Amino acid sequence: MIERLPAFNRPLYLQVRDVLAENKAERHIRGGIATRRKYKGV
Repeated sequence: MIERLPAFNRPLYLQVRDVLAENKAERHIRGGIATRRKYKGV
């Protein structure tokens, strides 16, 4: 997505880039929550 999308649709690329950056920044938090649920049995 990051390589080919800018050539076809620049505004959509900018939105996708923001979403991917946000997900990457929050990924470690979601992983910790999932691990906690796994061992608590929730």
